[in-house]
Amino acid sequence: MVAVTQPGIDRAQAFEVERYKYLLQQLHTVNENVYRFLAIYQTLATVLVGAALALFVRYDDWKIEREIAQIGIVAILLLVTVIAAFTILLIVVGVLTWLDYRREECELTEEAVRPGYRKPPDPKNFWRWYETYIVLFILGSVGFMWVGAALVLLPAMT
Repeated sequence: MVAVTQPGIDRAQAFEVERYKYLLQQLHTVNENVYRFLAIYQTLATVLVGAALALFVRYDDWKIEREIAQIGIVAILLLVTVIAAFTILLIVVGVLTWLDYRREECELTEEAVRPGYRKPPDPKNFWRWYETYIVLFILGSVGFMWVGAALVLLPAMT
């Protein structure tokens, strides 16, 4: 923390500096969280789809009725879908949080530095944000799982 007692630094400047540091730290944390959410999704999806494939391959050996095994595969895919939806929700909330922190950062620099020093992000540039592609990956992977189950796994169990 900047010492308020330093010559030439008043309380308002010290507060602005500390607030700016906090905003930058929060922006960094929000950015890192997206990768954490993606890692959690990938881990859970991999384990659950592996369980679905094991059920598909071994349901006869385990003496599970075909209909029950099919219900199990669909239930596992539903669970993956819920996890994917929750992950996407967390990413969207993270983006909204990031936009809010950036807005606050821009307001702070407007006063502390000069007007126009830092431009606020334009949500129309969403196609340049990595979060967009992470969400698309999650949606695509869940879609691929459902299509694979519907066209390959479940019909092969008849």
